[in-house]
Amino acid sequence: MTGRVEGKVAFITGAARGQGRSHAVRLAQEGADIIAIDICGPAGGSPDIPHATPDDLAETADLVKGLGRRIVATQADVRDYEAVRAAVDSGVEQLGRLDIIVANAGIGNGGATLAETSEEDWQTMIDTNLGGVWKSVKAGVPHLISGGNGGSIILTSSVGGLKAYPHTGHYVAAKHGVVGLMRTFAVELGAHSIRVNSVHPTNVNTPLFMNEGTMKLFRPDLENPGPDDFAPVAQFMHTLPVGWVEPVDISNAVLFLASDEARYITGVTLPVDAGSMLK
Repeated sequence: MTGRVEGKVAFITGAARGQGRSHAVRLAQEGADIIAIDICGPAGGSPDIPHATPDDLAETADLVKGLGRRIVATQADVRDYEAVRAAVDSGVEQLGRLDIIVANAGIGNGGATLAETSEEDWQTMIDTNLGGVWKSVKAGVPHLISGGNGGSIILTSSVGGLKAYPHTGHYVAAKHGVVGLMRTFAVELGAHSIRVNSVHPTNVNTPLFMNEGTMKLFRPDLENPGPDDFAPVAQFMHTLPVGWVEPVDISNAVLFLASDEARYITGVTLPVDAGSMLK
């Protein structure tokens, strides 16, 4: 199948690299034009994770343009509602419509129990991974409703939005909150033929996971662990024989939920987890 989102416009947050870039490219491959935002700078997550840059966002734009699709890319922080709204409004003005919202931007930060988590770390996590998702959808919904064509909203949660892990409680709380947002938006927007679902990735091969801090978390017994060192440990999280999945695996799920193939699917939590939820 080709052209599964032909003629549609998708707003994607956290689009400079990783899953966000993959979503932009995959939707563009299937015919969508893209409104992309990313903070392109420090976002308050783990210091072990290098932050995205304006060059990263420019590369995403080049990849989309290389597929013959249009893109409006803006540097904006999902915690700043006015900046997000301005980016969406500008994108819709230039591209003519909005059909899909992919609220993907998020940060990772762990290592402390909930009782030991600092107030600063807690607030940054909630403001980004929960508040930023709400603000991104809030900025785009008026365009979906006024377009009169329905729409699809996909929120990026995590397997940590469906079960708990130790030492990442603020992340788990935020990702569980995303499910509450998804279900409430699905109920409130259903009358407009707007569908709302969430995807729940396990470990994904992006800088958010593939970094020194994560590797040391998985292999504290080694001084300088690499991917080959922590792959067997990561595999224990899954029933399928892999330690992580690729960004395109999540993008394919996003594409399905955005397409008319999922036209009657709403309010669903969709794991892409190599069987993690069976553990």
